[in-house]
Amino acid sequence: MRRYVLTGTPGAGKTSILRGLAARGYEVVEEAATAVIARAQAQGEGEPWTRTTFIDEVVDLQKQRHLRADGTHAVQVFDRSPICTHALANYLGRPVSRALTSEIQRIVTQEIYERQVLFVRNLGFCEPTRARRISFQESLEFEKVHAESYRAFGFELIDVPADDLADRVAAVSQVISRLAP
Repeated sequence: MRRYVLTGTPGAGKTSILRGLAARGYEVVEEAATAVIARAQAQGEGEPWTRTTFIDEVVDLQKQRHLRADGTHAVQVFDRSPICTHALANYLGRPVSRALTSEIQRIVTQEIYERQVLFVRNLGFCEPTRARRISFQESLEFEKVHAESYRAFGFELIDVPADDLADRVAAVSQVISRLAP
């Protein structure tokens, strides 16, 4: 089983690329942070990312999704990973929790994800959403923090530059095909 992480700048089109990969037959795993935010907002909480338990909730859902992924395909593509959650904690100025440290140790020592990470670069703008309340300038800072976190844990970033969605999906698929044995 080869598990690839699709990550990068907030608002850069990761979810759209992931859906494009699913349409091509790849097994994909959705982003956990967005799900945690959406669930809390549906219950009336406006900014769940300000909660002290937020990071650990994301870590828990990421682990659940990884363990539940059916594994019937030779390749899985994950929209973000616990390394992204590490970047988020740093970006928000939060301490890296015991749960996050433990999960990162697990994924690194067990080599859960491929060392090559598909890093989706910004599109030159960032559309705010209910779950993503960040300016374009802030998204660029977050992009840097993400890159630093992945490199710090020994991952290699493979850039997915700004382009037409179909071309980005094709490029990511081509990279995965090239990397897979």
